[in-house]
Amino acid sequence: MIDLRGKVALVTGASRGIGRACAVQLAACGANVAVNFLSSKEGAAESVRLVQAAGGQGIAVRADVSDAQDIAAAVNYVQERFGRLDIIVSNAAAGGFRPLMAVTPANWESVLRHNAAPLLWLAQAAAPVMKAQEGGKLIAISSHGSFRAFPNYGAIGASKAALESLVRHLAFELGPEGINFNCVLAGMVATEAIRSMPDSASMLKTSQDLMLLKQKSLDPEDVAGVVTFLASPLSDKIQGQTIVVDGGVSIRV
Repeated sequence: MIDLRGKVALVTGASRGIGRACAVQLAACGANVAVNFLSSKEGAAESVRLVQAAGGQGIAVRADVSDAQDIAAAVNYVQERFGRLDIIVSNAAAGGFRPLMAVTPANWESVLRHNAAPLLWLAQAAAPVMKAQEGGKLIAISSHGSFRAFPNYGAIGASKAALESLVRHLAFELGPEGINFNCVLAGMVATEAIRSMPDSASMLKTSQDLMLLKQKSLDPEDVAGVVTFLASPLSDKIQGQTIVVDGGVSIRV
């Protein structure tokens, strides 16, 4: 069993979906969890309730992950509240669905600012804390769009590819300091964010049909299980990797 007792985690975008599932599973393994949110105070409160029900201490932390100063303040707050910070899950993401030919400079900059840059700001803010401890774990959440093409997903997909590259380069720079950086690439999970995509119902069905599994489903908890593994000592020798959780969809021709 994974034992995270005594560890403290910060999960961004944890008021729903994959972020909430990660927060709850980390708490179930003994971690205390800071639930980050931006606008859904009610969703964050429910996530905190679930964290506490799972056995961990939970707090809600409002911060805009696209703002480096907001992230630094959130990291400092968590460290002050719990005395340490061991695990960060960079899950929050945003961006409009539109064809690349309709993407404006403002759209492009916003997508990168919300989807790729937050991991860098989190690393910059947390690295001094983690170096002073015995190290730490940062885990990013990516998607199929980083290497596959989908309608109206070009800008978001590019930002996810940038995120995965950033994971590798942060591992290169900070791995020797005892900090692990890895990425979980999630397949089509029926979250609110996925359902907001154009033609999402058809895409979800196609993904399920392509799964190389007896039980053709992919839930937030499936992604959270791998995140929890990467947050644990069991993954200490895994560094700079992207692990795909999609039921085998991406290996098919």
